[in-house]
Amino acid sequence: MATTYLPTLKQLQYLLALRDHGHFGRAAEACFVTQSTLSAGLRELETLIGVTLVERTRRVVRFTPLGERIAAKARIVLREAEELGDMARAAGRPLSGDMRMSVIPTIAPFMLPRILPRLRRDYPDLKLFLREEPSGPACEGLHNGRTDCVLLALPFTCGEVASQALFDDRLFVAFQPQDMPNLPPKVPAEAIDETRLLLLEDGHCLKDHALSACNRPELRAEATMLGTSLHTIVQMVDNGLGMTMLPEMAVNAGILEHTSIVARPLDAVNATRTIALVWRRSSPRERDFQLLAGVLAEAP
Repeated sequence: MATTYLPTLKQLQYLLALRDHGHFGRAAEACFVTQSTLSAGLRELETLIGVTLVERTRRVVRFTPLGERIAAKARIVLREAEELGDMARAAGRPLSGDMRMSVIPTIAPFMLPRILPRLRRDYPDLKLFLREEPSGPACEGLHNGRTDCVLLALPFTCGEVASQALFDDRLFVAFQPQDMPNLPPKVPAEAIDETRLLLLEDGHCLKDHALSACNRPELRAEATMLGTSLHTIVQMVDNGLGMTMLPEMAVNAGILEHTSIVARPLDAVNATRTIALVWRRSSPRERDFQLLAGVLAEAP
């Protein structure tokens, strides 16, 4: 019987690191090896399968079309290999071992400080590695195996995932008192001045949730989109530059402390976003994610 030589997982890791970083030095750092070790491993892989995967020049790393396809397949193979370990952990103690979770920026600073101390106390064997990033990159990272689960706000299209809703988070309008005098306890969507509205830039789902809740097309055209954090926008509102919309969790976490800003609930049909935990449907750690969702749901 002929001997079959198969790529090793280490070789596939080197290939994928080079694909993700586009640079031999950075790929080697990500794999915790020297650049010469990574280069040698990739040459061995190319010799093993008898094709060139990467075109090497002094300035550019360029994958061949076949190299791109093999890198995509390597990502799937490595994810499946990681899930072998996940299966073993899932059969042992709940919520133990490493877990990588992405959290969107309009949730992370307001919700995590409330819940992380309890996770450390009740599940001391869990090593939770957190990554803060917008919803799009977070979902992409989930599907390519960079992260295990994502804490985000729905509605958002995240592909074929399993999810568990945690709680609803109301939207508030934040403004200077003189900008909107004599308002009722809730702010009608039609009372918002589209020329004064400050929102996060494209890529942040809170912007889409806010605009959708108001159901006013002119807001999307006239509102000022800023590539900043909610904390920065709050400072701009406090300095009289406009008004904004904030999630209730940010208001409850004290984002308006030491400002003169007033925040009142938005009066609209869909004036909430749903906080949810999502994970790959194929993941063997579903029980762990459900347990984690139960803890996260107590954050409010």
